[in-house]
Amino acid sequence: MKLDARIPEGPLADKWTSFKAHAKLVSPANKRKHTIIVVGTGLAGGGAAASLGELGYKVEAFCYQDSARRAHSIAAQGGINAAKNYQNDGDTVFRLFYDTVKGGDFRAREANVHRLAEISNQIIDHCVAQGVPFAREYSGYLANRTFGGAQVSRTFYARGQTGQQLLLGAYASLNAQVAAGQVRVHERTEMLDLIVVDGVARGIVTRNMVTGDISSHFGDAVLLCTGGYSNVFFLSTSAKGCNGSAVWRAHKRGAGFANPCFTQIHPTCIPQSGDYQSKLTLMSESLRNDGRVWVPKKAGDDRPPAQIPEDERDYYLERIYPSFGNMVPRDVASRNAKNVCDEGRGIGETKRGVYLDFSHAIKRLGVDVIRDRYGNLFEMYEMITNDNPYETPMKIYPAPHYTMGGLWVDYNLMSTIPGLFVLGEANFSDHGANRLGASALMQGLADGFFVIPNTLGAYLAESKAAPVNPDNQAVKEAEDRVRALNQRLLAVKGSKSVDSFHRELGMIMLDKCGMSRSKEGLDEAIAAIRDLREQFWSNVVVPGDGESLNQELEKAGRVADYFELAELMCLDAREREESCGGHFREEHRTEEGEALRDDDNFCHATVWQYSGEGKAPIAHEEPLVFENVALTQRSYK
Repeated sequence: MKLDARIPEGPLADKWTSFKAHAKLVSPANKRKHTIIVVGTGLAGGGAAASLGELGYKVEAFCYQDSARRAHSIAAQGGINAAKNYQNDGDTVFRLFYDTVKGGDFRAREANVHRLAEISNQIIDHCVAQGVPFAREYSGYLANRTFGGAQVSRTFYARGQTGQQLLLGAYASLNAQVAAGQVRVHERTEMLDLIVVDGVARGIVTRNMVTGDISSHFGDAVLLCTGGYSNVFFLSTSAKGCNGSAVWRAHKRGAGFANPCFTQIHPTCIPQSGDYQSKLTLMSESLRNDGRVWVPKKAGDDRPPAQIPEDERDYYLERIYPSFGNMVPRDVASRNAKNVCDEGRGIGETKRGVYLDFSHAIKRLGVDVIRDRYGNLFEMYEMITNDNPYETPMKIYPAPHYTMGGLWVDYNLMSTIPGLFVLGEANFSDHGANRLGASALMQGLADGFFVIPNTLGAYLAESKAAPVNPDNQAVKEAEDRVRALNQRLLAVKGSKSVDSFHRELGMIMLDKCGMSRSKEGLDEAIAAIRDLREQFWSNVVVPGDGESLNQELEKAGRVADYFELAELMCLDAREREESCGGHFREEHRTEEGEALRDDDNFCHATVWQYSGEGKAPIAHEEPLVFENVALTQRSYK
């Protein structure tokens, strides 16, 4: 496997401009001759389909939801970063770049991160032009707030519905191209395999989720915009339909998988209340702007929060990290919440929770200001918990949320398979070992609306591939693989449900490969995953057939992929003998208990190559070179 990042020459701030100035182009007349397949219709996929359709390409877009507007980007709450410096508080493109690299614990590629920071300002202008109703100051300027890992206010927001409003903007652009005949959207259609012809990605195999029909679709390039894989943990903030099958099956066709162990635990989620739950609910990180995080100083203190006086409360983030306080990055906030709960100071019935208290902000600003900033989030919390956060502190606890790992891509967003491009959360490139809050929406929009229209054109200008013959052997093999997997799942006829296996897998991953990891624990996890996978293939029950609507069959295929992906995550975590960002190895910590990197041995992305069923994957490395920032111990104190 060859890893060529294709980073343009020249100064960091000039690389993207230089690329665009020298990239080969496809003429408008020739764009009409190209068909592009886009899998996923969130901000990355919807933005890419809309942009490419407007440029003149024919686009076939696929989503498993019943509407493109139901993509999971809609669930993002808190905001989107950009370095416009409206607050005049010292923000710059370089500072946004640096905060992102530092927040990711120096495990991201400099060139990609700087491009993201550059594009950030264009994104805001573009979204305003689409009609996104960002919050505004009385003066008319767009409002900003702070997110974790930054000391400036650079996060643009639409109350607690930023993802929804941004997705509606992208959806409107997408629909305009559908109406123009440039884009065709295939709803309720799931990608189940990648078609690779002569080493080049040329199409996908899909299943119609209503009729069960298996079909193949061909194009000159395939764009995967399918999000992350945090549902491997079973309980996560992702919708239950979110899955990693598209990227995993592309990995099995030859796409390198980078840093699979880099997953994010979000510190601000509603704690689990029972075994009946199938997912967890995210509360926006923006709440930490005005909410103060605390637990009782005394272990086992079960008094209601109003009965615990100030001098018996531990505002532990403010105590440990006085410079950033409650706005430390997500990995830092999550680990510290776990630490205080492990000390016996957790709150709630499960003792796996901490308080997020708005009483001081309400006293300082008034309830109307807090309601204006967070009203819909407070309403959502009260609907779920039956507690009024204006009167009593919220209960929060970390939960699996985002995945920084994903398919390896070069500067052009192309994977190790020529013609296969990977956008947004599905790739690995921009966030390192920890994603800063409000950067997911930024990356999705940057990749879809601004990066891929340039880099895809440069690829197609040099591509001379002939149309794919539907009778090609590679097509038949891909379709046969899909049918064979479905039949294998249906033929087991065991006694345990798919969800029961998924829940057991999730418990293993949360315990052994969650907020902290150790070699011993990872060894145990790998053995347990292999044992559970054997049980799955001998005792799972998948009712129905593959010729009609069958949601259990859909879930079974995804969980089968999760078993393989979970093992790779644990292998990757075991091989990375350091702590960085969300990857916290208990054996590697500073005297103060913080993550301890090993830059001499692990300043690289680990890219895994699939070797075949039952065979050990092969690890490759892309060195990470830092020419513009110094590799320093991360500190938020």
